[in-house]
Amino acid sequence: MSQTMTQTSSPINAAWPCQVPAPGTRDWERAAARWLRDLLPARYAGYPTLTRHPVLLARHAQIQLQHEIRAVRVALRTSRAELPGLGVAETIIESSIRMYATELEQLNRLACGVRLITEALLKDGGAQRWR
Repeated sequence: MSQTMTQTSSPINAAWPCQVPAPGTRDWERAAARWLRDLLPARYAGYPTLTRHPVLLARHAQIQLQHEIRAVRVALRTSRAELPGLGVAETIIESSIRMYATELEQLNRLACGVRLITEALLKDGGAQRWR
């Protein structure tokens, strides 16, 4: 992820990204698209197909997050078994496990935010407006 995202309450839903204004407000779709782009590796900003279609961008962000969640779960699940064989000290292993657990929580919050934005884009007709 290119940027740390923090979540705060909003009038929409506690999981709604605080960087994105409420649906129906001026330019909320553009703010949502910026937030979604920030979730992807920087190289994706060069693909106009993604950047011009927020629903497609949201779909790709969801897929990206699903893969990241899977990778973090594997790392978390295998840390105690594999890291000692790599010569990693027990204190570092425990620290990495805490890091992976924190990251998993963050990724799950982001995925929830992406789902909410996708639903709002579809409800608001954003898929048709940005052709």
